[in-house]
Amino acid sequence: MLRGALEELRVGNTEALRIDVGAVITEEAKANIVGHIEAMRAVGHKVHQLALGTATAQGSFVPPTIIEIGAVSELKREVFGPVLHVVRYRTDRLDALVDAINATGYGLTFGLHTRLDQTIERVTRRVRVGNIYVNRNVIGAIVGVQPFGGRGLSGTGPKAGGPLYLTQLVSNPQPSGLQVGSEVELNGPVGERNVYACHPRGRIALLARTEAGLRAQLAAVEATGNRAVIATGHARRDWLDGSSTADWSKAALAEPDLAAVLVEHPDDVSVCAQALAAREGPIVSLQLAADGGYVLGWLLEEVAISTNTAAAGGNASLMTIGEGL
Repeated sequence: MLRGALEELRVGNTEALRIDVGAVITEEAKANIVGHIEAMRAVGHKVHQLALGTATAQGSFVPPTIIEIGAVSELKREVFGPVLHVVRYRTDRLDALVDAINATGYGLTFGLHTRLDQTIERVTRRVRVGNIYVNRNVIGAIVGVQPFGGRGLSGTGPKAGGPLYLTQLVSNPQPSGLQVGSEVELNGPVGERNVYACHPRGRIALLARTEAGLRAQLAAVEATGNRAVIATGHARRDWLDGSSTADWSKAALAEPDLAAVLVEHPDDVSVCAQALAAREGPIVSLQLAADGGYVLGWLLEEVAISTNTAAAGGNASLMTIGEGL
């Protein structure tokens, strides 16, 4: 079915409305994508490509390609081009598959096709991405309906079109009223359900110089359902009564899986920012304490889930293929 759909694609100059696939952005991008395809072919993966016509003789065109791989872990980076990687999996290995996708570190969009409500619930709660699409296509996010933005290596902050976006652009952002676990159903087209939700971001490093400052940081972390990592450089353990379950670290800014940093004193900002800039991996946000405290919304991960409620749930032919797995 995928190969049949591939054969129907029309590649060429997108000035013509009948064209489905245009050129990639540069010759360098073309070389990188073609190099990836050939590397996959060289190690024995099945590769199926659409034959290009004379309309693509001039330009950085890459033939639409399907590559069958054995595991998500075989992909080491994102491939920005007309390339579809296919992984076969058993139903009882679904959780492991989602975990493998999460382990790539990328988290922009995720699509799911299924007839089973429990599968929708199971997968959407497990996958770590910014936008989830159920039984529909995975493009065309609408501002105010499907706030758009990713997380991890695919995220740079609050979502475009989301309630937290404007807080980046003002000098004194006000509390948004959002809290961890909150879900808001947004208005959208008939036959579609769009839900905006807030999840914890993960581990938050705390740099405090006073007991009051540390307690304010801990309150922000706990209010958003995150996990605190206290830098031992300034804070003292005897400031807390032992009830806190926070981690302590001599190198808090180098801790793995760090999502954000809270800083009490302005003198610590420059050194902290330089340390974060030197990190590999996702962008780690930095907040300095203000008169109104910390912006709790920036410690939350925004997730938009768009579900086609008019669909019966997946493709009947594909479901038949999968019955024996």
